[in-house]
Amino acid sequence: MTGFEEVMALVAHLREVTESTSYGTPSLKVRGKSFCRMWGEREYDRYDVHDTEVLVVFCELDEKPFLLEASDGALFSTPHYDGYGAVLVRLCDVDHAALIGYLEESYLLKAPASLRAALGER
Repeated sequence: MTGFEEVMALVAHLREVTESTSYGTPSLKVRGKSFCRMWGEREYDRYDVHDTEVLVVFCELDEKPFLLEASDGALFSTPHYDGYGAVLVRLCDVDHAALIGYLEESYLLKAPASLRAALGER
């Protein structure tokens, strides 16, 4: 996985996803709510992460420590996200199937009930 275009392709099966921006970076939204976005240049510089593109996805706050521990380094966090249900995904390191799962979970957290039900039916 190397870029945002590939991320967009992975969510093509999800309903009502639109390409947009969030905090000045490319993002994907469901009914106006961002469920993933690319990290911005200022963030890369602040945390000295330059080796890969990084995607922000949402998760349940109580699941975050388990996701981070089980990811073999593909997921990480920064102090900015402490106490917040979001993880950072190194796109060059993440397993394809795992990334689909992170994207779907993030979508489910932001989508209205009618769209969540539709995903469960597929």
